[in-house]
Amino acid sequence: MPDNSRVLWHSCGRENEVVIELPHIRLAGRIWGDDNKPLLIALHGWLDNANSFEPLSKYLDDYQLLAVDWPGHGFSQHRPGHYPLHWIDYLYDLEHLIETIAAVKPIYAVIGHSLGGIVASAYSAAFADKVPYWIFIEALSPLVEDPTKSRQRLTRSFQDHGRGLRSEGRLSRNVSLDSAVAARHRLTGLDMQWCRLLIERNLEVTENGARWRSDPRLKLDSPMRLTFEHVQGLMRDHQGEVLLISGKDGYRLTSEVSERVQSWYHNLTRVELEGDHHLHMGNSEQVATEIKGFLTSKVIEKGQQT
Repeated sequence: MPDNSRVLWHSCGRENEVVIELPHIRLAGRIWGDDNKPLLIALHGWLDNANSFEPLSKYLDDYQLLAVDWPGHGFSQHRPGHYPLHWIDYLYDLEHLIETIAAVKPIYAVIGHSLGGIVASAYSAAFADKVPYWIFIEALSPLVEDPTKSRQRLTRSFQDHGRGLRSEGRLSRNVSLDSAVAARHRLTGLDMQWCRLLIERNLEVTENGARWRSDPRLKLDSPMRLTFEHVQGLMRDHQGEVLLISGKDGYRLTSEVSERVQSWYHNLTRVELEGDHHLHMGNSEQVATEIKGFLTSKVIEKGQQT
């Protein structure tokens, strides 16, 4: 491991594997590329993990790519206690991650997929200048919900968590890797090879079988979502340099909502590619080409301006 990286993370014995000690929690991750290359931080989606960026890493060879496991995912530590989880918690994780790394090595760009893009979009709305470039895959803002559903959501969340605590022992029972991969494929339609890549990191394999590493609270309903007005107030006049990569068969907003959300950004580049919600896995070469093209073009633009 290169010298200055030892200050940021330490190897845990597996290939490309690192551990990052933040002030409040321990994160695991995977890293590809030499330390003398510009650093990209990658943030995965809900119930995924750092392995989701392995296909992309093969084509981003001009950079060093650090993909972290969010708390409760992959090899990262779970949040303490039994309280319901909320996506806003990840904003604090990202803040500490950026502050910890940037104190030693500049961060060139943040890549966020799905949940990772949601968190990065909200964070960059307030702190766009902390990272030069922001790349969002299949996400552009936090999710919104009509305020009339707030009471129902809160009630359902607490009921779900009550049942979850009572069934915690059953959630930790042994499972079959093959059956878990097949179940993820049936549920999401994601190709089997990518399901296996993700599931392998979210499972702990023992002599007696496999058990989920993932925090079981991740599958339970969150207690609150923001309204459109809340999100608009946060995201409007976004000053960051942003690339949005969407899949033609990915998550779709209505055209009216999509136009309003995109209008919040001052410096937004939009690209639509072949692929589904996980196009950074299934179409990784083209996604990497767009990322490299975007970053290169911004360097050229800044050179011309100076």
